[in-house]
Amino acid sequence: MRPALLESFQEIRDKNMLTFKEAKERGVKVAGIYCGYCPRELVLAAGAIPVGLCGTREEPIAAAEKDLPRNLCPLIKSSYGFAATDTCPYFHFSDLIIGETTCDGKKKMFELLGKIKPVHVMNLPQIPDRESSLKLWHDELQRLQKVIEESFAVEISEEALREAIHQTNEELRVRKELLDLNRNKPALISGMDLLMTTFQVGFNADHKEGVVMMERLIAQVKEMAAQGHQVGDEKTPRILLTGTPVGMGSEKIVSLVEECGGLVVAMQNCSGYTCTQFMVDENDQRDPLMILAEKYLSIPCSVMTPNPGRLALLEQMIKDFQIDGVIDLTWQACHTFNVESFNVSELVKNKLGLPFIQIETDYSNSDRETLRVRIEAFLEMI
Repeated sequence: MRPALLESFQEIRDKNMLTFKEAKERGVKVAGIYCGYCPRELVLAAGAIPVGLCGTREEPIAAAEKDLPRNLCPLIKSSYGFAATDTCPYFHFSDLIIGETTCDGKKKMFELLGKIKPVHVMNLPQIPDRESSLKLWHDELQRLQKVIEESFAVEISEEALREAIHQTNEELRVRKELLDLNRNKPALISGMDLLMTTFQVGFNADHKEGVVMMERLIAQVKEMAAQGHQVGDEKTPRILLTGTPVGMGSEKIVSLVEECGGLVVAMQNCSGYTCTQFMVDENDQRDPLMILAEKYLSIPCSVMTPNPGRLALLEQMIKDFQIDGVIDLTWQACHTFNVESFNVSELVKNKLGLPFIQIETDYSNSDRETLRVRIEAFLEMI
């Protein structure tokens, strides 16, 4: 039996289209964002709504390939395709698009996106442990604040920024609490339900309401667990999915694992557990922009070099979630994650002695049955 409250999450994306429309009619501004490196606290402090625009569906890719090369990451093509065809209402409602120079494909895509909407691109330093990188990123946050203030005709106060920091902390806290339910063995919620929940709640125009919804779901799952509810059993292979971000529409690997008898109990990626690790000390009285610069520069994405933080987080998650095997997902043409898979393999296979597989694929279902065979064989190793 699935928790009944999951149904309310499935409705969020469609329900909030009307909410966004009404907010726009009241003059509320919307900022579209594509990456976990975007400091959404600045958007919230401006009284605006931050909304994720990262493309996770195959449908708009054909339209994107009229302008973009075919041998490009499907995430980039999907994101651009939604914008070019005006088929994403959240992009349509966005007054400003905020991007970052995370990878070559994205930063060049933003140039084309700028022909459709106002786009501001932040210069993300990619050697995070240097003092010069922190200074550059702090400067970029100052620059972004000015752009938001000018674009939205507001002034961001320190008080508003600290309140936004608190609000974002609350979102990360409750998201982590939800994901941590699967530290339990047997697990308490399926990987597909976790993915749907965390993906859908990102479209909630009222972020405080999203926190309340997740808290209610957590309480319901815990209540069900007290009555004996579980997903799978002690023998169900517990899989950690790492690598590129996934969402509804690009959930192929998660669904295949669970169709084949495994369970994705944790996801170490920017759409899963990774960003929940970076909450701000609200008692820190330093410059809030410097605090945020330190927070976001600490995110261990594969675009960073070196990137030991990802390996440290992976090792800790494998222990905390009692993982039996690791799947490293790479979207085709995502070079940073593809190369970094070597280090992940070394950690998982050689140091921890666990089964490991890397899967490189795209958003289509053309290879679904081939992947099913590979995943079935992988689960048989456990």
